[in-house]
Amino acid sequence: MTSNDGTGNELLWTPTPERVRDATITRFMRAIEERHGVEFGDYAALHQWSIDNVEAFWRDMWWFCGVVGDGPAKRAVVDRDAMPGARYFPDASICFAENLLKHSLSLDSQAADTDALVFRGEDRVERRVSHRMLLERVSQAQQAFVAAGIEAGDRICAVLPNMPEAVIGMLAASSLGATWSSCSPDFGAQGIVDRFGQIEPKILIACDGYYYNGKTLPILDKIAEVKERIPSIERLLVVSYVGTEQKSVEGSFEWNAFLDAHPAKAPTFLRTPFNHPLYILFSSGTTGVPKCIVHGQGGVLLQHLKEQQLHCDINPGDRLFYFTTCGWMMWNWLVSGLASGATLLLYDGSPFLGSGRVLWELAEAERMTHFGTSAKYIDALKKSGLKPIDGFDLSSVRTVMSTGSPLAPESFSFVYEGIKKDVCLSSMSGGTDLCASFVGGNPLLPVYRGEIQCKLLGMAVAAFDDDGKPIPEGSGQRGELVCTKSFPSMPIGFWDDPGDIKYRAAYYDQFPGVWCHGDYIEITAHGGAVIYGRSDAVLNPGGVRIGTAEIYRQVEQLDEVIESLVIGQDWDHDVRVVLFVRLRDGVSLDDALTTKIKQHIRNNTTPRHVPAKVLQVADIPRTKSNKIVELAVRNVVHGRPVKNVEALANPEALELYRDRPELAS
Repeated sequence: MTSNDGTGNELLWTPTPERVRDATITRFMRAIEERHGVEFGDYAALHQWSIDNVEAFWRDMWWFCGVVGDGPAKRAVVDRDAMPGARYFPDASICFAENLLKHSLSLDSQAADTDALVFRGEDRVERRVSHRMLLERVSQAQQAFVAAGIEAGDRICAVLPNMPEAVIGMLAASSLGATWSSCSPDFGAQGIVDRFGQIEPKILIACDGYYYNGKTLPILDKIAEVKERIPSIERLLVVSYVGTEQKSVEGSFEWNAFLDAHPAKAPTFLRTPFNHPLYILFSSGTTGVPKCIVHGQGGVLLQHLKEQQLHCDINPGDRLFYFTTCGWMMWNWLVSGLASGATLLLYDGSPFLGSGRVLWELAEAERMTHFGTSAKYIDALKKSGLKPIDGFDLSSVRTVMSTGSPLAPESFSFVYEGIKKDVCLSSMSGGTDLCASFVGGNPLLPVYRGEIQCKLLGMAVAAFDDDGKPIPEGSGQRGELVCTKSFPSMPIGFWDDPGDIKYRAAYYDQFPGVWCHGDYIEITAHGGAVIYGRSDAVLNPGGVRIGTAEIYRQVEQLDEVIESLVIGQDWDHDVRVVLFVRLRDGVSLDDALTTKIKQHIRNNTTPRHVPAKVLQVADIPRTKSNKIVELAVRNVVHGRPVKNVEALANPEALELYRDRPELAS
């Protein structure tokens, strides 16, 4: 049952005393109290301690989560206040793969045959990989990579669905100190070359095709082109997934044969410095060639352990799912669940296969404990009319996680009305830039409608005004999301960026010595957060700053509207708000619906939020990770080029916005 907390915010869920008592974060809090002789009255006090005692907190994270490595006791952080420049555990060495596989390595013979990975590729493929098999395949891949000349620091890239071979390839690469980068198979050849061509991989792993919405989509012709255009590729490994007629690319090696040439045995692990390059992730690339963001292994490991064990309450034996592709950082986050002893539930394909039932069938069949997805999926599920609460046994699900874009307040409510009443809704916000989150969930705290629960431990999150001054929490004011103290998953830097010029400009130039993330945020009276979209897409009519998410939250409540996109159009020496809407089949945008949309926005926000123009479109352009691209549309509307349409899942949609006569008056 929902209630009101007295401030106008609807209380949707409160953890039971038993859940609070049994949560991993409660054990962590008690351990820190005993270890340091302190006492925390609540989560806010623990969070404050974590940012006031940076060295002690991250050292305690290493200890509490049982990180495997050498040398953590010497120095936890050097130049702590330098942003950029702080160095965490500079004397330590670890192996990321060793930490992800430590639970598999510790199992007895019987437990080793239980699931480490469960994979479903739409309704075509279902596979299970035991802990024993995972260790064996990682060892075989590791040996094969060594035989192919891979050394620490080399790059191994993949164009794969979210399938076991991607996990195995990454673990084998990491075990050797190689750096991993991946993208999804729906990328075009140019998009793949734009990314991997910059970082010059020695090995490329690719599938022969993939499934989506019941269709089989071969890609080997595209992969052959990529191989031709990236001369650094010495080995192309092809994973047979869809069984196309074209079995290989000239000069390629079949994945299973490549691995089977080596005996299955226990893997070995090369420990390298804490900040050794682990992943290269890519910016969306809609304003130019994607930036290559280099992440160190130790920072990613510690952040993911903290988020998963403390904030999402992931424990050994849990069954963790996140709907993601290998081109989104949530894949990297998902794979880290192995370090907490979770079984990974992998899915590749359309989430709306079978009238939207496919993910919930997986949740029921596999006794899923943690269901993760994008905010856009939850919005679309709500619009579809399907209510998993009515047709599926979701008794095992404890946590629903959402990220990718702001989750609308109505979608918060839908989770409890349409999915499950007793569940911790952990909305999260962070990004590729840190391969982690700034704000997110917490099993100790209530869930309020429309609010992310808390600032995460170790993250000194604040909202700054345009002058770089902190905005008081609970004031109702919004500002730039900043982090005022260093954290271990700040990137090592950008690839091929001498002097870190681009890296510094991306995060530190706006407020020197402070990480400025580029999101528009409000810190609430509860110590939670509301994200209002990207600050570079903030609307500014008449000099008033409006977050795009404020408008989306209103428009997408209307039954006629499937989704929307809003931009600011330069007009008459000012900016006017232009709203594009994609409507349900059979619905057209007439004067009555336009008036209804504008009136709904006016009634629930301010007159400044009301669009000057409302236009119907058949499609809304988005990135491969399903984020709508306001800036690309704004460029098209203003007759400016979109520099990298290869980053888009549906670039043809941009033409729907070009030279619209309605925008000329």
